[in-house]
Amino acid sequence: MTALQPLHVLPSPRHAPAGIPLPTHAQGRAERALAVTTSPSYVQDSLAVDFAAASDEQLFGPQPTRACDLPDPREWAAHIAQALVEVMHGIRPPSQVMRWSTPEVYAIVARRGSRTARRATRARGPRPAHRTRVTRVLVCEPADDVVEASVVLVDGERVRALALRLVGRDGRWVVEALQVG
Repeated sequence: MTALQPLHVLPSPRHAPAGIPLPTHAQGRAERALAVTTSPSYVQDSLAVDFAAASDEQLFGPQPTRACDLPDPREWAAHIAQALVEVMHGIRPPSQVMRWSTPEVYAIVARRGSRTARRATRARGPRPAHRTRVTRVLVCEPADDVVEASVVLVDGERVRALALRLVGRDGRWVVEALQVG
């Protein structure tokens, strides 16, 4: 049976070269004058930077946000569903949901809202506005930054269903897909 040798702890090796002391103002002036006549004693090496590691879109584009860092998706889905339906009825201006939806969803909702407003002006003035009421919200979370919600709401005398896909982006929920039933 061999005796165990004691463990020796050594300091980790230096991973960077020792720094070069900077010259004072007077020394710098003298060295610059001397450098004109002779070759410099130190030439700075190039900095190793990998620009191919990430694209500008990955670094500066929309950043994913986890669901735990965002507000409750049930409440938020209810509020945004009501706002989207009101925009589609022409009751609310489309600019109010621009920040909370992708450009594709915003275009669909704004187009339906403008079409409804045109129909209302043709048919003897605007019709009275009615409030949309959310009755039920069901939520499932297929990924950490994605929530799919089905919203049932009463819209005047009709009952409607909306399917929403919410994605966590830049610290907020954004409607990425919308299906109106």
